[in-house]
Amino acid sequence: MSDGSLPVFGRRRTETPEPTNAGGVVRTPAPSPAPGLAQVSAPPAAGPIAVRAEITELRNLCLARMDATAVASLHPDRLLIEVERLIADLATEKRMQLNGREQRSLATELVDDMLGLGPLEPLLLDESINDIMVNGPDHTFVERGGKLVQVPVRFRDWTHLTNICQRIAASVGRRVDEASPMCDARLKDGSRVNIILPPLSIDGPAISIRKFSKKPIDFEKLIQFGAMTPPIARVLEIAARTRLNIIVSGGTGSGKTTMMNALSRFIDPAERIVTIEDAAELQLQQPHVVRLETRPPSLEGKGEVTARDLVRNALRMRPDRVIIGETRGAEAFDMLQAMNTGHDGSMSTIHANNTRDALARIENMVQMSSMGLTSRAIKMQLCSAVNLIVQVERQRDGGRRVTQVTEIAGMEGETTLMNDIFKLEITGETANGRLTGRYEVSRIRSTFQERLQYYGLDRAWMNALDEA
Repeated sequence: MSDGSLPVFGRRRTETPEPTNAGGVVRTPAPSPAPGLAQVSAPPAAGPIAVRAEITELRNLCLARMDATAVASLHPDRLLIEVERLIADLATEKRMQLNGREQRSLATELVDDMLGLGPLEPLLLDESINDIMVNGPDHTFVERGGKLVQVPVRFRDWTHLTNICQRIAASVGRRVDEASPMCDARLKDGSRVNIILPPLSIDGPAISIRKFSKKPIDFEKLIQFGAMTPPIARVLEIAARTRLNIIVSGGTGSGKTTMMNALSRFIDPAERIVTIEDAAELQLQQPHVVRLETRPPSLEGKGEVTARDLVRNALRMRPDRVIIGETRGAEAFDMLQAMNTGHDGSMSTIHANNTRDALARIENMVQMSSMGLTSRAIKMQLCSAVNLIVQVERQRDGGRRVTQVTEIAGMEGETTLMNDIFKLEITGETANGRLTGRYEVSRIRSTFQERLQYYGLDRAWMNALDEA
């Protein structure tokens, strides 16, 4: 290139005209633009390129001409310009009929393949998409507004999709192949990724991506989305400020992580927080946060670090609060121990259909730890450790809402007493299919009333209930 930058392709361009195969016609390549002047905005998401043999040939020729080292050193916008120029030159040389849209689309596809995640890049840039689900090279679905729809995104073949999967895993120091066909990972923006390859996935590699908003979602936005009412937001804010131990319960895609991120915004910045996750996705805003992540076993079956191992280690790190991204196994026992031994304000999420089921699941997971505790002993631990359970649900209209806020009120015999502070009752449906409802409110004196008084927020708690 005439400006002295590294060559993108196998040979350096010169200002001397080069003969082509087109009957001796001489073509003069356009000079490279000066650095800093050729800044092009990112192209819009192009539609899929028609599968034609000449397009495939042109793609392969482009890849053969490119210098991988030089490609990695260029800004994506500059690389796009150079790739477009190479495509135009090769199309002329091979007498291929490509219009400007097809050239731009192929160039965008090549740049996404080299620097990004190929056909997934336009979907990752679309902020209206919450989830991306790839079921083999020919079937891709996304979630918009709580509804699943299929999109016209295609991968060239299984190999192309597998390469994308391996690139995602390698970016976080993990591997996925036939010997280890399952992997949990994350993208640079924090989005959570699950990958499963053949032979476990019969119809080709499958990718599930849970995207997270680049802008943190707080209670104010959740109120605007209709996920809760202002009194509920105020009660949950008080719960976080008074260091109540909170479990966020719900189904897949119901908004548990979003709710926990919103709750964490009310943690005192002076507190030391340790987070434990399988794939780091929490977005805490405090300055004193230690983020821990589990590690799967190696091919030899060694080196695994479980969530339970990290919870035990976290207790030696002098945390004020321990936040577990999701409790799903024997670490539940250690979580209860942390909540019962001076780490007030700890939080976690759990998969359950309602708040009572959440307690039953935690009890079952504690039994998985093989501690030999009786059912009554586990229930007593639960009642002592957990103060509040927040149930969130993705409902049939696509909306995510808080359906229950339940207080653990102690035990009566073998039964755990629970008080639904708020409980959503669906009352109808609007003409456009949006569900309507109201919250039933309980004003029974809380078992943690003394804690509220200690923090001087007991009056604010009662005012919030009166406003509901």
